[in-house]
Amino acid sequence: MSETAPPPARKLPLLEPDTAFFWTAGEQGRMLVQRCTECDVWQHPPLPRCARCGSEAVAPQPVSGRGRLASYTINHERWLPGLEVPFVFGVVELEEQSELYVFTNVLAAVDAVRIGMPVSVTFEQHEDVWLPMFAPSEQAA
Repeated sequence: MSETAPPPARKLPLLEPDTAFFWTAGEQGRMLVQRCTECDVWQHPPLPRCARCGSEAVAPQPVSGRGRLASYTINHERWLPGLEVPFVFGVVELEEQSELYVFTNVLAAVDAVRIGMPVSVTFEQHEDVWLPMFAPSEQAA
């Protein structure tokens, strides 16, 4: 008798051609974000053109995975079976550029979270998806 793994406690994204890089780069332990090669602006989520200059010369590039918590909310609702509550859902501003935000779970005790705290990426694997999450970091962002 084969054992069936429990479903992930999170809804997984579809691996579509324009966004798959973001959801799979964690397999190599890195985070990729789209960047314009014409004007060097970073943008997330990915778009077919640069939001600043309109160029189609956009491509995924590695980022440091470090940032600061710009805002957050504490969720007490169990949206899926197996989802532990409460959990922190945050807005992380990556250090590569002002206002370059990633919306994600923050892996920290609810009472330890504060706006401005430095965080670093970590990944949670489900099937072929590597979800970028952030945890408190000792490094200044």
